[in-house]
Amino acid sequence: MSKILFTASTWSHILHFHLPYLQYFEQQGWTVHAACGGAPAFVPHAAEMIPLPLEKSMTSPGNLRAAAILRNRIAREGYDLITTHTSLAAFFTRLAVKGLRKRPPLVNMVHGYLFDDQTPYIKRRLLLAAEQWTAPETDLLLTMNRWDYELAANLRLGGRVAEVPGIGVDFSRFSRLPARDAARNTLCLPQDAFVLLYAAEFSKRKSQQVLLHAIRGLPDRVILVLAGSGTEQPACERLAADLGLQGRVLFPGYQQEMPVWYAAADAVAAASRSEGLPFHVMEAMYAGLPVIASAVKGHTDLIEEGKTGLLYPYGDSAACAAQLQRLLDMPSLRAALSGAAKESVGRFALDAVFPQVLAQYCSLLPVHTDGEGKSGVMEGAV
Repeated sequence: MSKILFTASTWSHILHFHLPYLQYFEQQGWTVHAACGGAPAFVPHAAEMIPLPLEKSMTSPGNLRAAAILRNRIAREGYDLITTHTSLAAFFTRLAVKGLRKRPPLVNMVHGYLFDDQTPYIKRRLLLAAEQWTAPETDLLLTMNRWDYELAANLRLGGRVAEVPGIGVDFSRFSRLPARDAARNTLCLPQDAFVLLYAAEFSKRKSQQVLLHAIRGLPDRVILVLAGSGTEQPACERLAADLGLQGRVLFPGYQQEMPVWYAAADAVAAASRSEGLPFHVMEAMYAGLPVIASAVKGHTDLIEEGKTGLLYPYGDSAACAAQLQRLLDMPSLRAALSGAAKESVGRFALDAVFPQVLAQYCSLLPVHTDGEGKSGVMEGAV
C-alpha cells in the first residue's frame, strides 16, 4: 500500500487548507500520515497523527528533535511521497531527509516566503541561505505568487519549480450570505456604520496597527473589526485605546464562521508585510466586498489597482486612509470593485486548483501499469 506524509508547522494549517488532498489520497487507497507541531489533533483522513516539538525559533533544540523524529519515521515507514508546508516545517522536514540513502520524492509547497526585496539584508540572507541549503532535497517546489516563483526559479531552489494558483479555496459556503441587516443584528453592529473587516492572526507581519492609525482621521461611523488572535493583540488593544478609538474598533477573537462577518461588512482591509496568496482576501472578493490591501506580493497577484480592489504602500497609514475615504465618498466605486473582484477570483476556487496541484504531486510518482495493461500515475488524479 502506498504511503504519503504531510508535514506543517501547525495542525490548524493542515485542517484549514489540505483536507481535500488528504481525502483524495485516502480514497485512492493510500495510507496518509500527518506530522505537525504541537499536541496531536484529530485530522480526518489521516491514519496517524505525529506530534513534532516544533518551535518558532529556528535555533530551538525542539526543532532538531523534530527533525530527528521525522528522519526516523521516514526511514522506517517507506513513504512514497512527502509534501511539506509552511516555512518552519519545510526546513526541518528537508533537514530530516538530508543524507538518507533512500528517500521518497519531496514536494515543498511555499505558502509565501517570509522575505522579499525590502526585507533587511541579514534576515533575507539567512532565510534565503536556508532555502538554498535544502534545495537538493526539494524535488518539486510549488509557489503561489509571481515574486516567489521568479526567485525560486532564478536561484534553482528546487529540482523543478512550478507556480500554482494557491491550494484552492472552497467558496461554496460564501455563495449564499445572510442579508446585511440580519447579519448586523446578529453581530450587534450599527446599521448605519461603515464596517471595515480584517481577519488575520495578530502578528507583526500582519500589521494591524496600520489600520488603527488609518481610521483615526476618518468619520466616526467607520468601525474596524479585527478578527483573530495572536501575540500582538494586547499591543493593538492598547494602541486603539491610546488613539481614542474606543467603540470604533472591535476585537471579536478568532472567528470560525466568517460568512456572517462578510455579509455584515462594507469592505475588507489587509495590511500585511508579505503574503503568499491570502485566503481571507480571496474569500472577501468572492463575497463581493471591495478590498483595500498593502501593495505587497500575494496581494498584487490578486488585486489590480482601481479595477478589482485598491492598493496602498505597505505601512503607509495615510495612504490607506485616503483609499478608504475614496470608498466612503464613492458608492459607485464600491459597486464596481465588488463586481470585478468576484468575477476575477474564480480561478482560485478549489475545483479549479485541485487538479492542478494533484497533477504536480503525481508528476513525482512512477507511472505504473495495472492488470489490464493500462498505464497511469493515479486514477482520477487529473
